[in-house]
Amino acid sequence: MSVLVNKDSKVIVQGFTGSEGTFHAGQMIDYGTNVVGGVTPGKGGQEHLGKPVFNTVADAVSKAGADTSIIFVPPAFAADAIMEAADAGIKVIICITEGIPTADMVKVKAYIDAKDCILVGPNCPGVITPDEAKVGIMPGFIFKKGRVGIVSKSGTLTYEAADQVVKQGYGITTAIGIGGDPIIGTTTKEAVELLMNDDETEAIVMIGEIGGQLEADAAKWIKADGNRKPVVGFIAGQTAPAGRTMGHAGAIVGGADDTAQAKMAILRANGIHVVDSPAKIGEMIATVLKK
Repeated sequence: MSVLVNKDSKVIVQGFTGSEGTFHAGQMIDYGTNVVGGVTPGKGGQEHLGKPVFNTVADAVSKAGADTSIIFVPPAFAADAIMEAADAGIKVIICITEGIPTADMVKVKAYIDAKDCILVGPNCPGVITPDEAKVGIMPGFIFKKGRVGIVSKSGTLTYEAADQVVKQGYGITTAIGIGGDPIIGTTTKEAVELLMNDDETEAIVMIGEIGGQLEADAAKWIKADGNRKPVVGFIAGQTAPAGRTMGHAGAIVGGADDTAQAKMAILRANGIHVVDSPAKIGEMIATVLKK
């Protein structure tokens, strides 16, 4: 059982014929992902990378049976692309686009809450289930199949954590890059919950950063759920000054609870195995799985 994406996912690429869409769709196809086509308005009926191009997501759903979408659409049009996918019946929508206006995401969040779909992102590296499907921009060769799930706000730290877990001999079930914007589709808690309920996942790496309450909410849920599986946590931004945005639009310390130190204390209080450095994630996973 995999989380969000697997070998049976029928993936389309919105923004298929643009430079970003072309490059990453090619990488996804090379990885073995079941890409069934792409969407570029006005180019329907053409072929690109050996796959059909559709004018709309609805066409891709009706003609190719698409159920998963990855979005490489410029920020000004990305919100509409997400809502179009949700409207067409896509079940898993993964938005890579960075720089979508927060006001647009407020509308998107309200819109998709009424739909039967899951949004991952925006401004995220995507989702990968090793050896089955790579729906995103992560370097596939780092990820090997195993029994550790990853949830991360940071793309780079997703790859770093996966590399360490693999080097410890454990491998990954599914890695979910949720993105670091102020408003995102899938929260840390929701992603952790998916992995907690996955039969193949035996431990979880949860990577957060300064700003917001997502990690605290997840930690409290993990404890309330009975700490069923060991969770290794890391919070990035330990030296960030208050009031300064660091890397992601959502990574800004607004109050005392937003600092890395405060979040780490909350995680520890809820039974999570917190590491002070990302370099120790792999070692800690090895420790908790050997217990």
